[in-house]
Amino acid sequence: MQERNAWSMNGFLGIIVIAALVAGAVFSLINQQFVIGGICLVVAITLGSGITLVQPNQSVVVIFLGKYMGTIRREGIVITVPFSIRRTISLRVRNFNSKRLKVNDVNGNPIEIAAVIVFKVVDAAKAVFDVDRYEQFVEIQSETAIRAVATKYPYDTFEDVELTLRGNADVVSNQLATELQERLDVAGVEVIETRLTHLAYSTEIAQAMLQRQQASAIISARRQIVEGAVGMVQDAIERIEKEGIVDLDEERRVAMINNLLVSIVSDHGAQPVINTGSLYQ
Repeated sequence: MQERNAWSMNGFLGIIVIAALVAGAVFSLINQQFVIGGICLVVAITLGSGITLVQPNQSVVVIFLGKYMGTIRREGIVITVPFSIRRTISLRVRNFNSKRLKVNDVNGNPIEIAAVIVFKVVDAAKAVFDVDRYEQFVEIQSETAIRAVATKYPYDTFEDVELTLRGNADVVSNQLATELQERLDVAGVEVIETRLTHLAYSTEIAQAMLQRQQASAIISARRQIVEGAVGMVQDAIERIEKEGIVDLDEERRVAMINNLLVSIVSDHGAQPVINTGSLYQ
């Protein structure tokens, strides 16, 4: 089914014609010209049955004797096919907020996810004839697409080496829009935007995942501290040797590196030990 323009004429001009026909019918009946008066009256009633009001950003699908006659998009008052069935379809932009869906990500972890879908009807004929209740069709297909996309990515990897639902929300939203558009083309619906509105671990694993996040953060912080400490010790040893402050053999260098690393990396303040003797005694 493809949308096409229905026959229509200017409504104000049509009303003038109808008024003229009614006046002609009355005049003919008064003058006992019943045939002419009857014809004018029938034509006026026929045209009057086709009067249709189209509001801005709406379209009217015209059906006559079970056949699709076309769609009217011109706003205002018009006259179209007489004695036809006319269904009004909104072309305005609308939002659909999905429910919080419980799905498993690609790693099998149960998560809760929800999204908002911004869409509008671009083909009224498809919306009316190709699907049954296109609003409900959009709702069901949106939730199906959200589930499909959520199962393709992990919630989080803690290593930033691949796409994740939490770390790449824009990419996931674009993927959701693409997949949803493929599903809604049959209904004549255009997906304008999709955005994730809720994303979280399911309650039964939320505490365990929180501990995992905390452990990952501690490991990352420790790694950064160690890398910084090694650099600081290296700079200190090079400066001491360059300026000739102390002559360090291999054993003294190892001892100094050990002491500096302990004092820098330790969570608590290092307790100094005064050596009054020699390192070799």
